[in-house]
Amino acid sequence: MANKETLMPKCRFCGAQIEHSFVDLGMSPLCQTHILPSELNKYEAFYPLHAFVCTECWLVQLDEFVSPEEIFSDYDYFSSFSTSWVGHAKKYTEKMVAELALNEASLVVEIASNDGYLLQHFVNTNIPVLGVEPAANVAGAAIEKGIRTTIRFFGERTAESLRSEFGSADLLLGNNVLAHVPDINDFVKGMKVLLSEAGTITMEFPHLLNLIKLNQFDTIYHEHFSYLSFFTVRKIFAHHGITLFDVEEISTHGGSLRIYGKHDTDSSREVSDNVKNLIEKEISFGINDLNIYKKYEEQVKETKRKLLSFLIEAKDSGKKVVGYGAPGKGNTLLNYCAIRQDFLDYTVDLSTQKQGKFTPGCRLPILDPAVIKETMPDYILVLPWNLIDEISKQHSYISEWGGKFVVPIPEVKIID
Repeated sequence: MANKETLMPKCRFCGAQIEHSFVDLGMSPLCQTHILPSELNKYEAFYPLHAFVCTECWLVQLDEFVSPEEIFSDYDYFSSFSTSWVGHAKKYTEKMVAELALNEASLVVEIASNDGYLLQHFVNTNIPVLGVEPAANVAGAAIEKGIRTTIRFFGERTAESLRSEFGSADLLLGNNVLAHVPDINDFVKGMKVLLSEAGTITMEFPHLLNLIKLNQFDTIYHEHFSYLSFFTVRKIFAHHGITLFDVEEISTHGGSLRIYGKHDTDSSREVSDNVKNLIEKEISFGINDLNIYKKYEEQVKETKRKLLSFLIEAKDSGKKVVGYGAPGKGNTLLNYCAIRQDFLDYTVDLSTQKQGKFTPGCRLPILDPAVIKETMPDYILVLPWNLIDEISKQHSYISEWGGKFVVPIPEVKIID
């Protein structure tokens, strides 16, 4: 019989044996493997979606069941379909150009550059860029826009090759990628290699504090290997010779962090008070207190019960309920709560890459948003709840027949 130690993973950062569960969301398929009609009668792989916490470094993490090559080599997520996200990227580029005095002699490198949603803004100001994107289909969209992109997974060896071929990066950035890498040490080592002597790193990722406080359990899925606090991320970067000298709390993805890093040998910039203040805020919350993590699973179960109660009551009352979006977080929610066509007639998505397919696991048809006007649902369950403002503005016409939006996180709320 396997003992407890063989069943628990070792920490992907510090290597300590992990002994504590954070939340067990049952079995779930990969969240971006949308099903073609021809595949509906075929086998679909499900894996344990069970997050653990390391009490040595406080990294929350999933075990690795599927390699990054299997997950990301062909991917259904195209960033440019979200207008608010493209707008966020544009504001960021303007800020960086001004603060770092970037110009035609600079080099901006984005890791996990997707379809060029961000680098296009640097290209428009004649600043040289390089995108590093492992998904060939997504990278192809960037290349078509004229954005120099290389199709590779990032790590220390890739960084050495890129530095030799293109030079070092004055600005090295990555949005929502740090959580996606199973070997986080190799990834950060690579950034150390590629960064120029006085260069700047910025990374954005969802904040673990908000995942816990606001019950954002649906952001846990197999494509996200790690769930990050500033407390832990600072340790990881310091271990590899990078000092995080500033940090911002930003609103994207339900509450994220943007960190700023430099070589620990670079004395040109002081460490901001923001660093100390955020560490104190996280410790005060209990980010290094096991009790915070032990309580989490019960609040997740309560949210599931509330959502199912709402859906049961709506369907029993003869209401028509549909979904909006087919994001990774939505597929975690659907599969954990077992929400199929008995509750949602369909879901819609702006991405033509997803339309005509079915959601993984629960097999909801993914349609063009135009079908909403045709079917006039009473409720639209917004699966990318972080984009509720954008979505409700784009589809405000549902009020014409009394339709309402519903968000499921942090708990069920009907938007009047």
